[in-house]
Amino acid sequence: MNRKKETAEKYKAAKKSKAFAILRNCPTSPRKMRLVVDMVRGKEVNYALDILRYSSKEAAKRVEKLVMSAVNNWQQKNEGQRIEDNPLYIKEIFVDEGRTLKRIQPAPQGRAHRIRKRSNHVTVVVDTFTESNK
Repeated sequence: MNRKKETAEKYKAAKKSKAFAILRNCPTSPRKMRLVVDMVRGKEVNYALDILRYSSKEAAKRVEKLVMSAVNNWQQKNEGQRIEDNPLYIKEIFVDEGRTLKRIQPAPQGRAHRIRKRSNHVTVVVDTFTESNK
């Protein structure tokens, strides 16, 4: 019992030091979202925002807002520091499959085809460049 409590406290402490943002139930298929996410993984935040701003993908707008939210969360956790002095980069970004809405499309001869409207969850973690993680 004590060990579980210690592990939970370590997890909470690690979560407090991370600056992250999560987008849940985004109505885009995970496959399409991963194409956008792969473009910015590991990049410096300003460069990643430029890539997303000028991307023609529809999912890029949502990821751009999410990265901005993660940067603002970093600012909230590090009030005394400036972003200009601490260059941020996208440490982790990944897409998980969300719920799937199942719909029916009428088909010929009284049949029905199932349409799967997929959704996803996107998680972004930003961090500062340090000598150990370069």
